[in-house]
Amino acid sequence: MARDDGQLTAAKRAYKNAAVEGNRHEEARWANVIGDILKNRGEYVQALKWLRIDYEVSIKYLPEKQLLPTCQSLGELYLRLNYFKDALIYQKKHLELAKDADDLVEQQRASTQLGRTYHEMFLKSEDDHFSVRNAKKYFKSAMKLAQALHRNPPSNKSSFLKEFIDAHNNIGMLEMDLDNLEEAREILAKGLEICDEEEVVEDDDGRSRLHHNLGSVYLELRIWDKAKEHIEKDIIICKRIGHCQGEAKGYINLGELHYRVQKYEEAILCYQKALDLAKSMEDEDVLADQTVQNIATVNEAVKVMDELKKEEQNLKKLTRNMVTARGKASERKCLLQQNESLDRLIEKASVIFAWIKHREFAKRKKKIASELCDKEKLSDSFLVIGESYEKLRNFNKALKWYTKSWEIYKSIGNLEGQALVKINIGDVLDSGGNWSGALNAFEEGYRIAVQANLSSLQLSALENMHYSHMIRFDNVEEAKRLQVEIDRLKQLNHREFEEQNVAEDCCSETETEGDDQLSNSISSEGCSQKISNSKNSNRSTRCTKIEEVKDDDVPLISLLPTSKKNSHRKISEIKSLSKSSTEVPGKSLWKSTVNQQKVVGRKRVRVIVSDDEGEINDEDVATSDECKSRNDYAGAAGELQDVSLVNSKCALGSCNPVNLEESTCSYKCLSPKVASQNNKDMRPSFSSEQYLAFRIENDLIHAEVGSSMVGNNLSIESMKIEVACLYYLQLPSEKRLRGLLPIIQNMTYGGRDLESFEAIENLKDQTGKGWVEVSIGGWVQKRLMKLYIDSCKESSEAPNLKLLKKLYNLEVSEDEVIASECELQDISVTPLLNALHAHKTVATIDLSHNMLGNGTMEKLQQVFTSSLQKYGGLVLDLHCNRFGPTALFQICECPVLFTRLEVLNISGNRLTDSCGSYLATILENCKALYSLNIERCSITSRTIQKVVDALDTASVLAQLSLGYNNTISGNVMLNLLAKLGTLRRFSELSLNGLKLSKPVVDSLCQLSKSSSLSGLMLGGTNIGTGGNILASLLANSQCCLKVLILSKCQLGYPGILQIIQALAENNCLEELNLAENAHENKHSKLHQDSKAKGSLESLLPNINISESSHKVSTPVEVDATHNKHCALNPELEVADSEDDPMRVESAVSGFDYSCTSSCQRNHPFPDCQLIQELSTAINNAKELQLLDLSNNGLPIEVAETLYVAWSSSSRSSLAERHIQKDIVHFSMRGNTCCGVKTCCKRDWFHS
Repeated sequence: MARDDGQLTAAKRAYKNAAVEGNRHEEARWANVIGDILKNRGEYVQALKWLRIDYEVSIKYLPEKQLLPTCQSLGELYLRLNYFKDALIYQKKHLELAKDADDLVEQQRASTQLGRTYHEMFLKSEDDHFSVRNAKKYFKSAMKLAQALHRNPPSNKSSFLKEFIDAHNNIGMLEMDLDNLEEAREILAKGLEICDEEEVVEDDDGRSRLHHNLGSVYLELRIWDKAKEHIEKDIIICKRIGHCQGEAKGYINLGELHYRVQKYEEAILCYQKALDLAKSMEDEDVLADQTVQNIATVNEAVKVMDELKKEEQNLKKLTRNMVTARGKASERKCLLQQNESLDRLIEKASVIFAWIKHREFAKRKKKIASELCDKEKLSDSFLVIGESYEKLRNFNKALKWYTKSWEIYKSIGNLEGQALVKINIGDVLDSGGNWSGALNAFEEGYRIAVQANLSSLQLSALENMHYSHMIRFDNVEEAKRLQVEIDRLKQLNHREFEEQNVAEDCCSETETEGDDQLSNSISSEGCSQKISNSKNSNRSTRCTKIEEVKDDDVPLISLLPTSKKNSHRKISEIKSLSKSSTEVPGKSLWKSTVNQQKVVGRKRVRVIVSDDEGEINDEDVATSDECKSRNDYAGAAGELQDVSLVNSKCALGSCNPVNLEESTCSYKCLSPKVASQNNKDMRPSFSSEQYLAFRIENDLIHAEVGSSMVGNNLSIESMKIEVACLYYLQLPSEKRLRGLLPIIQNMTYGGRDLESFEAIENLKDQTGKGWVEVSIGGWVQKRLMKLYIDSCKESSEAPNLKLLKKLYNLEVSEDEVIASECELQDISVTPLLNALHAHKTVATIDLSHNMLGNGTMEKLQQVFTSSLQKYGGLVLDLHCNRFGPTALFQICECPVLFTRLEVLNISGNRLTDSCGSYLATILENCKALYSLNIERCSITSRTIQKVVDALDTASVLAQLSLGYNNTISGNVMLNLLAKLGTLRRFSELSLNGLKLSKPVVDSLCQLSKSSSLSGLMLGGTNIGTGGNILASLLANSQCCLKVLILSKCQLGYPGILQIIQALAENNCLEELNLAENAHENKHSKLHQDSKAKGSLESLLPNINISESSHKVSTPVEVDATHNKHCALNPELEVADSEDDPMRVESAVSGFDYSCTSSCQRNHPFPDCQLIQELSTAINNAKELQLLDLSNNGLPIEVAETLYVAWSSSSRSSLAERHIQKDIVHFSMRGNTCCGVKTCCKRDWFHS
C-alpha cells in the first residue's frame, strides 16, 4: 500500500502540473492513471470521480479518438459497481468510436467488455432473454477480432496472443454457465493447446485461468483426478506470479473438490489456507466471508456425516432384528422400520452429495420395498436409484431406473410420481445433450402436473421448459409466454401450497402403519413423508416443509425445487424463499437452496477482459452441485460485489509492477517517468506479507520476509541468502556470465549491525522510510545456480526462489544438490534437471518433499545416463513425492547407477507391491547400495519377501528402513532378520510402526548380538512386555547399539525404568527414545494419595526451584514455533534453542537424592520411589547423549528433577534440556534433540 500511496501522490502531482501548464492531453491522461490506481485499490467512488474528469477534459479539448481509453475505463468501473446500464452506455460508445476510427484493437476490447456486461446481466437475471444472446454475440465477435489480430498484428502492437487465449477462456466459461460442459471443456482445452503451441510461459495468468475453469468443468464432470490436476496447476501458477487472490480462489476450488468426495479435513485445510490468503488482502472481505461460510458448511457436513454413521448403526441393528422377526407378526414392522431408516440415510447422503452411498442405500430400499410388496415404495426406490446414477453422471442407467419408476407409478395411477419422473428424465436428457427430448419430457411432466393439480410440479416443469426455450433453442417469444405463466403461479400463496403438498406426502396409510410401530431407537425426525424422503435430495421437484428440518441442517439440506431455470436465477429471489439463511445481503443465501452447497471461488465468471487491463475483476462464482446449479453462485457472487469488488487476475500478470507512465486501462501515449527511477525495485505486496528494502551499492532490493521469520524474529542469515539471490537475479546479463554470487557480510539499519535474530518490530517502520544497508564481503562461484537460471530463461520459467536459496547454500559443495521442500513439480523441475545435465557431476541429489512424479524420474535417468561420471558414490533422496512403482524401473534401466548408487530413499511414495521386482533388481544390481529406505510405501509381505530373496551375503547393505507399511507377516519378518544376519556390514534397521510378535523381538535381539547392530528403530511396534527382552539385550556386553527408538511401545513406567536401568553397564548407547509409553491418566489417584505417599516436591534436590523454573521458560519463548510442531506432530520434532542453550550451572555438580524440599504442592504422578529410581538410572547411564521422555505424563517439576540427574557427573557442563508441557528432551551440547523431520534425518544417531 505504501507503494500505491507513492504512485498516487506522484500521479496527482503530475496531474496538477499538467493542469497548470494547460496541457490537456497530459491532464486527461493523468486523471485516467489516478482513476486506474484507485480502481485497483477498490476505491471505486474516488476512481469514478477522476475518470469523469478524464472524460470531461477529453470530450471538451481532445480529438474524439482520445475518448477511447476514457470510455473503456468508465465502462469497466461501472461494470465493477454493477451499474449495468451506465456500463453499457460507455462500452457501446467505446465500440462506436472504435468502429469510426477503424481501430480493430479497440473494437476487440469493447466487444469483450460488452460480452462481460451482458454475461453478468444474464447471471443476475431470471428472464432476460437478450443478455445471454448478446453475451454470445459479443464474445464471439471478440474471438474473431482477436484471432484476426493475432494472425495479422498491427505494426508496433503486441501479437494479441493473450487476447486470443482469453477469448477462449471467456467463451468456455459462458458455455460452462450454460451447462454445456463438454463444449466448455473442448474450448478451454483448445486455449491450453494454443498456449503450448505458441510456447506461452508456464507461469502465465492466462494459463492459470484456463486451468481453473478446466478444473471446475472436470469437477462438474466428476473426473476428480483431472479436476485436481488443473486446480493444483492454477494454484501453483498463482503462487509463483504472486497473485494472492487467484491462489485463494484456487484453494477454494480445491476445497470444493475435497468436499465433493467427503474428505472434510482436507477441505477445511484448503478453505483455511484460502481464508488466510483472503485476510492478507485489503478489501477482500467478500472472499473471506464466503470462505468462512464454506468452512461452516463443511463443519455442518461433518455433523451430517456423523448422523449418517449413527443411522447406519441403527440400520444394522434393525437388520439384525429382522433375522428373528422372519415369519412372525413383527416382520412387516421390521421392514417398515428399515425402510424409514433408509429414507433418512438417503436424505443425509444427498445432503452431503455422497452419491455412491446414496445409490447403495437406494438399492437396499428397493430390496425392502420388494419384500413389503408395496408398489409405491418400489417406484420411490427406483426413483432414488435413478437420481443416484444421474448425479454420478451415468445417464443411461439413470434413464433406465427413471423409466422403471414411471412405469410403476403409471400402473398404480400415481400422477405426482409420473410428473416428477418425467421432469427428472428431462433433466437427464438435457445433461446428455438431447435437448428436444428433454423439452418433450418437461412438457409431458407439466401436462401431468396440471392434470393432478400439483402447483409445485407445474412450476418446476414450467421453469425447466422456460430454460430450454431461452437457453437451448433461443425461442424468445415462447420463453416470454412461459415467464408470464411462471409469474402467475408464483403469485399464489407459495407457502400454503408447499405445506399442503408436504402434508399430502406425510399422510400415507402405509407410512402411518410404520410410524406407529417405530422403536424408540429411531429419532422422531425420521418419521417424515413417504415419498418426499425418497425425493428430497437435489432434484427437480422437492417440496419439503422447511420447518420439519432441524435448524442445524438448514445450511446444507435442500429445501427448494431445482430447475434449469434456477441455474441462473438471481440470488435475491432465492433469499426471499429461504428466510432461514443468514441475513447478510447476498451472502449465505445459497445455503438453503437445492443444489448449492458452498460459495466456491470459480473466479472467472466475471470473465477476463482480453485487453491491456492491469487488474481484471474475476468474480467469485460458486461451483455447484453435480447438476445444473453452477450459475446460482455466479449470481450470488455478482451480488456480493456490490459491497466491495477487488481485482483478480490481470491479463498482464499481477506480478508485474504497476507502470505509472501509462494507465493499464488506457491506450494513451507515454510521458516522462514519475515513479521510482529504477522500476526493478518495485515489488507487489499484500497486507499479510512484509517487504524490506535492502540497498547494495546503488541498487535497491525488495525482499519478502515471511520465509525468513522464526517466531516473531527475523533470521538475518536466511535474509542474507535471499537478498544475495535477488541481487544476483537483477544484475545485467554480462555480470552474471561468470556465475559469481555475492557473500553478504553485514546488514545494518539505523547505524547498527542487525543481530542473528532481529525482532521484526525493530524494522516495521522501515517501509517507505529507508532501507537496510548491505555490505558484500566477497564473491563465490555457483556454477549450478547459474546454469539453473540460464535454463529458466531459455524455457521462459520464473526461477524458483526457494530452490535458488538451497542452491546458494555456502555450507554444501556444488556436487550436493539439495532441493527439498521447493514445491517442485514435473514441469517446474525441468530447468534444474537441464542444469544438472550441463553440470555433469553430482554426488547427492535431494528432491524430497516436493510434488514430483514418474516423469521427473525418467528425466533424471537421462541425466545420469548422459553424465561422464561413471563412478563415485551417489545419494538419491526422493522421499515424500508422488512417484509410482515404475519410477524404480528407471533406476533398473540405468547402468551408471549400478556402480554409483549408495543411498536410496524412496519412502513416502505410493509404490505398492508393484515395485517388488524393481526393488529386487536394484538390490541385485546396485552393488554399492549402502542404505535403502522404503518406509510408508504401501507395500506388504509380498514385496518384503522379494527383498529378502534378492539379498545375498556379498551385499554391502548397512541400513534398511521398512516402517509404516502394511502388515508384514511374522514369517516374512523372521526370514528377513535371518537374511540380515548373514550380511557383513549391516548395522541399522527401522521397523517403526510395524506390529512385532515376541518371536520377532527375540530374533531382533539375536541379530543385535550377532551382527553388531548399531541402530534399531522400533517406535510404534507395541512390543509391551517385549521390553524385558530388550532390557536384557542392553545389559549384555555384546550389545553395540548406539541408537534405540522405543516410542509408542506401551512399555509403561516399569518398562521405561527397566530399559534405563539396563544402561548402567552399557558403554555404547548414545540415543534413546522412550516417548509416549506411559500416560498420566492412569495415575489420577495421586491427589488423594499424596499425603500417604509423600509430596512430589520432597523428592526435588535441595536447590532453588524458583531459579530452575525460569530456565525452563526461556526455551519456551525462543522455540515457540518449533514446540508447537513437536507437541502436535510426532513426525516433526522440535529444535532446541541454540541461542540460549539450557544447561545446569557448574555449581550443580552432584545429585542430592534426599527428600528435603519444603514445597507442599501435590501432583498427579506415581509414588516417589519410581521418580527416585528413574533419577538414579538416568544418572548411571553415563554414555547416553540424547534421551526423549516426552508424552509420558511427567509434570514439569518431575522433568526438572530428572534433568538434575541427567546433568550430574560427566554431563554437568554440556547438558541441555527442552522441557515444555509434554515435551521432555535431555541432550548434550551439539546433539540437537529435534527440529528435523524424522524422515529427513541423514543418520539415525548423532555423533
